[in-house]
Formats: sequence, structure tokens, C-alpha cells
Amino acid sequence: MKKTKETQFDRDIFESRPTTLELRGHQSVRATFRLSEACIDAISILSAQLGIKQKSVFDHLMEDARALKNIAEELEEIEFDRYDRIQKTFVISRRSLSFLDMISSEYNTPRDALVEYSVRRLLPIIANERKKHEKRKELLAQISNHFNSGKMLLAKAEEALDRDDPIVKKLETAMSVYESALTDITSFIERGKIIEEFQIE
Repeated sequence: MKKTKETQFDRDIFESRPTTLELRGHQSVRATFRLSEACIDAISILSAQLGIKQKSVFDHLMEDARALKNIAEELEEIEFDRYDRIQKTFVISRRSLSFLDMISSEYNTPRDALVEYSVRRLLPIIANERKKHEKRKELLAQISNHFNSGKMLLAKAEEALDRDDPIVKKLETAMSVYESALTDITSFIERGKIIEEFQIE
């Protein structure tokens, strides 16, 4: 049998193939932490406002080993308050949990404290999202007014022509798409209302 010549592309694919260990690192696992209500709200806000899963928030934070070590070193000088905290289970990657456990053990720092102070690093993002949220609400009012003007125009077109006129049909289609977009925008802003009451330290 004729042997197929191996190309550079084939070699690159083979060399870049993930190992079993790497694939397992991306497996989802459940981990329970005791966190402040503000921390839990911050995770929810980031997930909702940025349109990503909470798991992705954890992966971003926990896989930054250097930042975790810096936090662990800072926490050596801080007494972590274990009271008034809520027990909550999150889905995170096995790799993230491994980093967290390793640094917690190395610096003798509670996992809960590492998570809590890691999330605080993202508070500037939440502050920025709050400003965007207010601008979105202002735009929503303008978009709603514009949509209502469009409905009035459609009614006038139907009165001047008839429902089967090509112009009316086109305008009717455009308004249907507009209404769907308006519903999605309204829903997104409603979900983001949690950010209005969030207290940024």
C-alpha cells in the first residue's frame, strides 16, 4: 500500500492536539463557597451584563495564577470575616478549581477569601457597566418613541393605500422586525436592573 506523505499541516495538527489531561481540565465541576451577598451579586451582574456564563467569570479569575498569588500575599495581612456569608455552589472548570486549591494550600489562605477578593478586582468593570446601563435606559426611551412613530406611519400608509399594497407590506415587515428588536432590548435592560442597587465599594 502506498504510504501517504505527511504534510506540515498534518504535523501541526498532531502537535497541537490537546492531551487527555488538558481536556479534563476543561471539565465542569461543582464547588461550594461561602461568599458575601455583594460578591454573589457581582458574579451575577458580570454574567448578565457581559452575556457570559458564571463559569467563564470564574475561569477568568482563577486561572490567573499570578493575580491569585498576589491576593493570597495581601490576605496574610487581612483578617477574613467568615460571618454574614452565604453558602452557594457554582459550576467552574476542574482546572480553575485546581489552581484555587493549589494556591489556597500554598499560602494557607481560605478558598472563600481568594474568590471574594478576586471578584473585587472586577468592580471597575461593574462600575463601567452601570454607566452603560443608564445610557441604555435613556436610549430605550428614544427607541420606544421612534417605534411608536413608526406604528403611526404604518397606520397612515394603510389608510392612504390598503393592507395589500407592496409599500405597506414592506413597512409592516420592517415594523415587525423593529418590534422584536425592541422586545429583546427591553428584556436585556430589565435583566440588568440588579446593577442599579449594587453597592460598589
